[in-house]
Order: sequence, then structure tokens, then C-alpha cells
Amino acid sequence: EVQLVESGGGLVQAGGSLRLSCAASGFIFDDYAIGWFRQAPGKEREGVSCIYNYDGHTVYQDSAKGRFTISSDKANDTVYLQMNSLKPEDTAVYYCAAEALPGGCILMNEHTNAVSSWGQGTQVTVSS
Repeated sequence: EVQLVESGGGLVQAGGSLRLSCAASGFIFDDYAIGWFRQAPGKEREGVSCIYNYDGHTVYQDSAKGRFTISSDKANDTVYLQMNSLKPEDTAVYYCAAEALPGGCILMNEHTNAVSSWGQGTQVTVSS
């Protein structure tokens, strides 16, 4: 059974940084891509970034480019999202999701509602 557990959220001032973690279990890490999504109150869930664990190839949405970095730790089956220069508009619940290859990041971003493996989410609040 695929299990994803997020951690690392919190309250930070604008311009600050946070590192989110997504601990994965129940599947072969290299056979999956893991993505980060976020959902702000009253808004739809949106993709932030995604990584293919087997080769480290990354995908970033425009909101994350230049500020966020996704990385994969194969030794610990954990994916991180380093978030720098945070803005109040980054405030949201952040979720990680997993999708098997070959769908991977493409499927997660194009058919988000079809993704079945999600973590419970971690709240990120950025104050102005």
C-alpha cells in the first residue's frame, strides 16, 4: 500500500524559507514520480513541482521556478521541497502525491483528479 507522509510546514514571514518532506513507503521508490501540490482556501489544487525518482528529472510550475527546489533522497525514500523567498500567496496546504511510471509527472499534472495516492497535507502559512 502506497503511503505518503508530509512534514515541515509552519508559519513563516514573507521572504523566509521552509523545507517540506514527503516520506514514502509501500512501493518501489524508483518506479514512481512524486509531485508536490498545494491548495489554498477557495481555490483548486494546483501543481507545484514533480520529480522522477529513478533519474532525478524535475518539473516546475511557473509559481515555483527560481524559488523552490525539489529533490529526492533514495537512501531514505523521501522527497523534499525547499521553498525560499516565500510570499503570502504561497499560503496553502501542501500535499505530495505519487504516480507510477510511465505516467509519472505528466499524468499527475494533466490528470490530477485521477491520482489516487496522496499524503495528508501540511499547512504552510506565510505572513506579510
